[in-house]
Amino acid sequence: MDGGGAGKELHVYEQPKLGRARLGHGGVHHVAFRLRDEQEQAYWLDRLSGFGVPNSGEVDRFYFKSLYFRISGGILFELATDGPGFHADEPLESLGERLALPPFLEPRRAQIEAGLKPL
Repeated sequence: MDGGGAGKELHVYEQPKLGRARLGHGGVHHVAFRLRDEQEQAYWLDRLSGFGVPNSGEVDRFYFKSLYFRISGGILFELATDGPGFHADEPLESLGERLALPPFLEPRRAQIEAGLKPL
């Protein structure tokens, strides 16, 4: 998002005559963009705030930190840092062998596991 990558563009078109979209099968909840680190995220937080765009501020997701905001008809955007990474609570060698949850979701582990379908 800092212009460092060649050929990366995002085009958002506003179509005011269309009805407001509803979430459902095949719908998009939000669009997420990857940021290198917290410094890059701080840059975007300052930029959004400078333009008067309401936002979430930094949200700690344990595996990464996110910044959320809505523009253009309510589309939810997320700017997420790369780190600390999904290996924050388990070794890379065994990553993905069990369901790892961030601490804030551990109290709901039984409910989450009950809703999973075996692969």
